[in-house]
Amino acid sequence: MNGRAYIGIALIALLASASAEAAQDSDVDLIPTAVPAAATTAPAAAASPGRRVYLENGMTEVSRSGDLAVPLPSSPGYLWQERLLLDSRREFELGEHAQAFLSNRFNVRDEDDLPFPNHEDVVTDFREAYASWRPSDRQYLDAGRINLKSGIALGYNPTDFFKTRTVSEPLSQDPSALREDRLGTLMLRGQEIWDGGSLTLAYAPGIRKASPIYSNDDLPNFNPMFDRTNADDRFLVKGSIDFGDGVSPEFLFYREAGQNRFGTNLSMGLGESSVAYLEWSGGERADLITEAVDYGRETGTLPANAPYPLPTTTQKTFKSELAAGVSYTTANNITFNLEYLVNQAGFSRADWDNWFTAGRALGPQSPELKELWYIREYALDQQQQLTRRAYFARADWVDAFDLKLELTGFVLVDAYDGSGLTQVSADYYLSDRWTIGGQVTKYFGSRVSDFGSLGTSYSLLVSIVRYF
Repeated sequence: MNGRAYIGIALIALLASASAEAAQDSDVDLIPTAVPAAATTAPAAAASPGRRVYLENGMTEVSRSGDLAVPLPSSPGYLWQERLLLDSRREFELGEHAQAFLSNRFNVRDEDDLPFPNHEDVVTDFREAYASWRPSDRQYLDAGRINLKSGIALGYNPTDFFKTRTVSEPLSQDPSALREDRLGTLMLRGQEIWDGGSLTLAYAPGIRKASPIYSNDDLPNFNPMFDRTNADDRFLVKGSIDFGDGVSPEFLFYREAGQNRFGTNLSMGLGESSVAYLEWSGGERADLITEAVDYGRETGTLPANAPYPLPTTTQKTFKSELAAGVSYTTANNITFNLEYLVNQAGFSRADWDNWFTAGRALGPQSPELKELWYIREYALDQQQQLTRRAYFARADWVDAFDLKLELTGFVLVDAYDGSGLTQVSADYYLSDRWTIGGQVTKYFGSRVSDFGSLGTSYSLLVSIVRYF
């Protein structure tokens, strides 16, 4: 019996238990009407205050094409995956003015490209563990591993400086889910709140050397992976000012490895149902091609003398990242978001032409292929937008058709070639303890395009969740 069968047995047990419990407890009043935004595929339905624990089984099938314009230097990844995960988020009272927070995910997985049993079939995502002290009602001091998020956009967050290298084996491509289910950073954080605004200070020490990018088949079992989150000293200052009438701009200063970045978040109501918002950051930096190759050399993934595979300049100039959008909520609770996304360090139209020209001239065994694909792998690991300009649209419908059903869909489109990624998900709340869900992710575009060149056509995910 292989690993897929073992996990399948667990799924059957979950389904049987769900059917029995649903038959005994079908009162619609038990089904929650509000769901927290911290979920990956299905939000927690009912939980004790300070606690959210659930067991989820997810089955994924992937369709891939071998007809690539630029050959891959290694395996494209699994075609099917069974994943059983235990997800826990807990809060503990340590006294009148202190709390502790713990967030962890234990994964058991089986894939067609991994042997079973194997130590790589068990992975623990140690997301958060920190203590919080409140000296007064408006002061907070936190210490430990914290998922510090910034930004108001949905498709891309230029001011979310602590997002780099934090995503580990996601079930969803939804950026909103990736912000929640990621590794926190070891840091000290303090916050002061007053009537006219707030101020946050955070310091994250560098305690490990930068490591090579992790692949799907070399994830450690029980390792906090501070090499991903604490490879350099990092410092953040974030403040907001309340000007009234719903206008509270936020300003940020961030410093890492001797480089400074600045950022801001602005939003403004356009009536009762619409909001316009803008998220921006900027600073001196090289382009993505240079950053990727330099990082590959530093971590030993690429030879120390590896050339830049594409025309580029190593000079650092001031570059901006931007997400500008508008949201609109209808009377029947459907929220639409439309955003324009910019990363000036990303691929320009000329860079894309050079990437495909260089790749098509190489054979499948050419060592230069690794460098070309490494640039894209680096962008994904850093959660940087690969292309310079893109469009993002998202829709979310809570209690769709007056049922306990949430429908979510988004599309991300490269502004240069029209290729993109779209994902549609549905989560139905059977009761206060059970959720079933489905998700379809589709990649589209020509063979010579951003998303079309990846060789993935679509993926399907079916999940069942039991809350405790």
